[in-house]
Amino acid sequence: MRVLTAPLLFIVLLPIAIGISSCRNSVVFSKYENFENNEWFAKNKVTFDVEMTDANSFHDISVMVRHADAYPYSNLYLFLTTKYPDGKVTLDTLECILANQKGEWVGNGAGDIFDITIPLKQSTRFPLAGKYSFTFEQAMRTDPLPLIMDFGFEIKKSKTN
Repeated sequence: MRVLTAPLLFIVLLPIAIGISSCRNSVVFSKYENFENNEWFAKNKVTFDVEMTDANSFHDISVMVRHADAYPYSNLYLFLTTKYPDGKVTLDTLECILANQKGEWVGNGAGDIFDITIPLKQSTRFPLAGKYSFTFEQAMRTDPLPLIMDFGFEIKKSKTN
């Protein structure tokens, strides 16, 4: 059995370490909020405050939903309020598709729990450096919305930079 010397071991492990760290470095912001008793009340708005220092790079923005297999709908409607560093506010309505037309969940499942990452914007720039506030409110007709366990928001540096 051959033992690797320190220089050879360094040469072998360096590319692996760079690969792992470069994957991690692309994430600018990632956070989940969980809901008590797996119920999302419309009044329970979820806010993510993000300090953006880079107004030149392109970013990919996604939401992440963790739900139970028994979730009664194939989608999730959301209201999104975005507050910019200069005080400007925009409002959007989003539809997150959670199941295909056959009723099969499109996310990754483990047991009766499914996770899905839904891209909102690809290769977009933040126009100003500073604090952005993203507030999400469930906009379904059912309140509370059952079997939504967690809701997350993620910003990554785009691979097209």
